[in-house]
Amino acid sequence: MLRETSMLSDSDDIVPASHQLKTIMDDDILLQANGKKTIVYFFAPLCQVCNFSIENLQNVYQKNPDVNVIAVALDFVDAEEVKNFTMKSSVNFPIALGNESVKADFKVIGYPSYYVLDEENTIIARSLGYSSEIGLYLRSF
Repeated sequence: MLRETSMLSDSDDIVPASHQLKTIMDDDILLQANGKKTIVYFFAPLCQVCNFSIENLQNVYQKNPDVNVIAVALDFVDAEEVKNFTMKSSVNFPIALGNESVKADFKVIGYPSYYVLDEENTIIARSLGYSSEIGLYLRSF
């Protein structure tokens, strides 16, 4: 199914803890906005929809210097699986290796999931499923 659905409701206030994760390049990254709007993209390497949507995310990242992007891999076997997935799509934003704690804190229920954080690290939008480039852009501004 290549459909996007909104997952944000008035009664669903997620305030995720700040997580420090390793990237596929073995760097440390904090999963937070750091004073700049940030799209946090959760994906799984075996997710077919993720293969299509990550290119849209890359386009938003390249065209909008005022937006940070952090991709977080979940439900993977090992870092090599994640590296192989990202090598298929020429992404140049950080790819973090997530864990069950991150998945639980952000209440990720499927892939791909997008969370937009404002400059103060508050979630202002989130969605599940395929999102077009324009859809990602509109939620980010």
